[in-house]
Amino acid sequence: MQKDNNNLVVYCEYEDGKIADVSLELLTKGRQLATELGVKLEAVVIGDKLSGIEKQLFPYGVDTVYKVEDKRLYPYTSNPHAAVLINLFKEIKPQICLMGATCIGRDLGPRVSSSLHSGLTADCTSLVIGDHKDPKTGKEYENLLYQIRPAFGGNIVATIVNPDCRPQMATVREGVMKKEVFDPNHKGEVVKLDAKKYVKDEDFVVEIIDRHIEKSKINIKNAPIIVAGGYGVGSKEGFDMLHELASVLGAEVGATRAAVDAGFTEHARQVGQTGVTVRPKLYIACGISGQIQHIAGMQDSSIIISINNDPNAPINAIADYVINGNYEEVVPKLIKYYKKNSK
Repeated sequence: MQKDNNNLVVYCEYEDGKIADVSLELLTKGRQLATELGVKLEAVVIGDKLSGIEKQLFPYGVDTVYKVEDKRLYPYTSNPHAAVLINLFKEIKPQICLMGATCIGRDLGPRVSSSLHSGLTADCTSLVIGDHKDPKTGKEYENLLYQIRPAFGGNIVATIVNPDCRPQMATVREGVMKKEVFDPNHKGEVVKLDAKKYVKDEDFVVEIIDRHIEKSKINIKNAPIIVAGGYGVGSKEGFDMLHELASVLGAEVGATRAAVDAGFTEHARQVGQTGVTVRPKLYIACGISGQIQHIAGMQDSSIIISINNDPNAPINAIADYVINGNYEEVVPKLIKYYKKNSK
């Protein structure tokens, strides 16, 4: 096997034989970064029944797929998957490793990074290649991974670099990066690894006997229109009005963290850095001030309409249309006029 390859690796999650969207989004981003660095894009898939899984990966520009197959490696458990990555990374020495900020990535990333003493930036909203000069030593570094995320409660956007330790590791939430096929005919290499070389029998001390996954009934991620409410909506009853507008428009209802924390609506509707990232065709923001964490989750919406009684609300700066007024007066008019004009 090629040693010290310095390439960019994406850990790919899958369920029922299908690669997770967040992994494909990271491959899309990874392809851009790998091209800029002049290195290969590599994917690691660990589990069982991996025959043909590379067909889902190659179109995203993957040059090498590492497959580690053992029936005990599916479904995911912490120790075996961490052991595989730690030992593989010691062997191939990637310069960058990306994984989803999912329940798996949040568990796996810290285990791998702490074992390799590499550091990890969680919940990145942007990944860029750039240079860095150490202000203390004056040492200059080229082509580092800028790991960008909101910090200090979202009051600033921090750019984090890891000059000396490898791999540079980052997790990214689903929906933050765009998923795009690189080349449907792209073909890479498949490397099948012997699980026994990377994971010990004692790592399988935990066995999953039964597993239940409840699918969310709310799907704001793929909704073409979202009517979102903030703390300014003020109550559950206020959200009932947003639900009425959403049903008229064929939309889904979203919310800010402050509205969810206040108990106005459920967490599954939360848009933003600590919720879901969305890219609808139309985003109607009602009573939302526009904290940086929320904007991070909806700024790529095609059209943004802000309904706010504060003309200086930060969200107005990114809105295509601003309606200055109380949502309690504006939303019923929208419902009325849309009903009237849709007949």
